[in-house]
Amino acid sequence: MAERPEFAEFVVARSPALLRTARLLTGDWASAEDLLQDSLATCWRRWSRISGNPEPYVQKVMLHTYLAWRRRFWTRERPTEVLPETSVGDATGRVVDEDEVQAALRRLPPRQRAVVVLRYFDDLSEAETAQLLGISTGTVKSQTSKALATLRVDEGLTSDRARTEVR
Repeated sequence: MAERPEFAEFVVARSPALLRTARLLTGDWASAEDLLQDSLATCWRRWSRISGNPEPYVQKVMLHTYLAWRRRFWTRERPTEVLPETSVGDATGRVVDEDEVQAALRRLPPRQRAVVVLRYFDDLSEAETAQLLGISTGTVKSQTSKALATLRVDEGLTSDRARTEVR
């Protein structure tokens, strides 16, 4: 990285936020780290051609890599409802909420999950989300609407169990 100090500075400054986005997309830290590493490796090779703010470019590479992974590996791994770990006794309601939201996000189709993560967790506009995903603003709106409708009736987010555990 000595020959590209601006790349190293970018990685140090933006990796935490990019890793958070990757975790929300993939659903776990190990896959998120792999996704971010693959994306940054791709960007490293093309760094000299990136002009202006590199973050939208890196986000777009990360999204395309994530969607390509989902297409390629969809038959290998299946998400499960029950995690192998047991919950810690008196965890805060925030932890329960985060687990429920993560599980609900994993149940969304990849494109809907990407739209929700970019719009509501990364706080991007509809136009920025559309540009990153290479789709129209109308598609962002419809995918957002479908995803939110699905999340509103998601049993993990609306069940009595989830509401009583939070309190």
